[in-house]
Amino acid sequence: MSLLSDLINLNLSESTEKIVAEYIWVGGSGMDLRSKARTLPGPVSDPAKLPKWNYDGSSTDQAPGDDSEVILYPQAIFKDPFRRGNNILVICDVYTPAGEPLPTNKRYDAAKIFSHPDVAAEEPWYGIEQEYTLLQKDVNWPLGWPLGGFPGPQGPYYCGTGADKAYGRDIVDAHYKACIYAGINISGINGEVMPGQWEFQVGPSVGISAGDEVWAARYILERITEMAGVIVSFDPKPIPGDWNGAGAHSNYR
Repeated sequence: MSLLSDLINLNLSESTEKIVAEYIWVGGSGMDLRSKARTLPGPVSDPAKLPKWNYDGSSTDQAPGDDSEVILYPQAIFKDPFRRGNNILVICDVYTPAGEPLPTNKRYDAAKIFSHPDVAAEEPWYGIEQEYTLLQKDVNWPLGWPLGGFPGPQGPYYCGTGADKAYGRDIVDAHYKACIYAGINISGINGEVMPGQWEFQVGPSVGISAGDEVWAARYILERITEMAGVIVSFDPKPIPGDWNGAGAHSNYR
């Protein structure tokens, strides 16, 4: 096991100029995140200098089986907190081979709006408060809740401390630090009203970068929970009844 860990943590920069770029995109549901990695000859800091790539859109509900090629356009780069070194995470949006944005490509229209001179002159600031729920993997029940049962009433969990109030803080803190490492403008975290529910804040960020940073932060959270054997849910109402929902409050200035 230690050998596997050693290999995962290999510092490639000690032996090669090559880097790994993890291309990330939003799948057909509009919420599922997909990614795949490729080797590049050296460090890259400008997304315009990254090559486009392709994937099978019929496997992500974004294209029919008889015309399945979808093209990834790199749009934003973040440092990779998992591979580290000069390796990068790349936020992409998706197009047909003819260059038409897919219906699931919401970034395309947003970029047109934010690049308009009148909008750019306003320098729109956004702060996004992303709430989420951590679930036990095999039962899809919130972390820290008794199986088939419920914890005590809401009240002590919001910004709470202690083993009987804060469930999954190690995941939350790992995500916080990984986002800072990646270059995401994450500004804070806190426990939420429902036990097993947390929030992170991104911003203030300007224009389209707010969206890119939120998606990158969601991706990093998905990867960390994958490693921890926990499911992260962005469902707005994961538990029916008198339990707090989860949203993504948007602040604008």
